[in-house]
Amino acid sequence: MELELLTTTRAFRRRLDLTRPVARQELLDCLDIAVHAPSGTNRQPWRFLVIEDPATKNEVAEYYRKGFAAYLSARTPRPDQLRDLASGQYLADHLHEVPALVLVCAPGRPPASPLQLASFYGSIYPMVWNLLLALHSRGLGSTLTTAHLAHEREVAELLGIPFDDISQVALLPVAHLKPASGPPSGPRTPAAELTRWDRWDNA
Repeated sequence: MELELLTTTRAFRRRLDLTRPVARQELLDCLDIAVHAPSGTNRQPWRFLVIEDPATKNEVAEYYRKGFAAYLSARTPRPDQLRDLASGQYLADHLHEVPALVLVCAPGRPPASPLQLASFYGSIYPMVWNLLLALHSRGLGSTLTTAHLAHEREVAELLGIPFDDISQVALLPVAHLKPASGPPSGPRTPAAELTRWDRWDNA
């Protein structure tokens, strides 16, 4: 069961059921599992803001769409990326319809030094992955998104988040999953093709 969960948890976008509510207790149960993730010096820096109000979701989704449009306009995708980008566009178009948006936050602002920056995000993202696994184990799904961060200050003002004291790290759209219509997992490059030993120039 654990291996299946690890190899079938994906960035769920099109499979999100936009019509079925997510119970608060079910979401809290998943968050309770997520917070058992490791963090630097066990500081557990995560905070959560769950957005269910339709009007508020609409406003957040508008900022997300602006950020996603800017992301698309700044790149020239390869042919093999078009399907994933279309999936991302679908989510951007329907974000306001997702039953719950979980905004993951952390105290402070991201530091400038690469070492501290790695620690800042490295102490948050294991928890996010825990949350994605916990959701999937219960028939729920999500994906880690960041497009709204192009307008983080505006979103902070909208949601009453003190911008100088709290950083938004990720936005997770949470919904029940529709039945899968294809293979449970996508292709992955074997680790042996991506791994070198002892030195980088050892092909």
